Amino acid sequence: MSMSRPGAVPRVPTPPRGEEVASYATYLEAQKAVDFLSDNKFAVELVTIVGTDLKMVERVTGRLTYGRVAIAGAASGAWFGLFVGLLLFMFSGQGGFVLTAVGIGAGFGLLFSVLSYALTQGKRDFTSQSQIVASSYGILCAPERAGEARQLLGRMPEGAGGVRAPAAPANPGWGTPGTTPPAAPPAPAPEPSAGVPAAAPPAAPPARTPDPRWTTPTGEPRYGAMRPTSDQPTDAPAPDAGPGSAPAPGTHPDQPERPA
Repeated sequence: MSMSRPGAVPRVPTPPRGEEVASYATYLEAQKAVDFLSDNKFAVELVTIVGTDLKMVERVTGRLTYGRVAIAGAASGAWFGLFVGLLLFMFSGQGGFVLTAVGIGAGFGLLFSVLSYALTQGKRDFTSQSQIVASSYGILCAPERAGEARQLLGRMPEGAGGVRAPAAPANPGWGTPGTTPPAAPPAPAPEPSAGVPAAAPPAAPPARTPDPRWTTPTGEPRYGAMRPTSDQPTDAPAPDAGPGSAPAPGTHPDQPERPA
């Protein structure tokens, strides 16, 4: 039964776990930050450097010609011939084998390189170097020691090798549950500016025109009293006349009412 160490690399590839304590733009800055933690006696086996947004970059170094192909092939063949010549010198004790092996190796290397380049028919006339780079490099630490690591990196000089001071982590980390951010308050209603006129109030409804069938030419009702409109206050009802009250002027108490 084997015991696993905290900083041991797992045999099966797994995503990194921990809380992000800092983020840097280049790998050199992240490397110097981890070195600063190590200088302050921090347990760096709990730290992981994670590159995000990986990109494969192919840097073109120059144009490829038959001359460059021949020189590169002869040089690589000469190194191989020198290695073989030294082996022969060790077992035979004769130094002449070294120069012979170097010459033969350079010749074969030149020949193979030129033939290989000729078979490509100019499909790749340049030399390049491929690299895998990341847009940013985050430093993850175990949650139980993340606060201490963040404090140590906060004391790191900002101008030390171009390393910028770590900011508060934007996300809780890799492999750790995050908290939902609070909802933003609703935006206030925009206030009307000085140059923009305010909205006009709603127009009043048009006045009702009496029906000419029920009114006289002077506007008085033909039968009964005029019905008040909704926008005019109604008159209070007249109090009931008592038995001893006097009749209204112009009326006779003994005269019966004429039907309408």
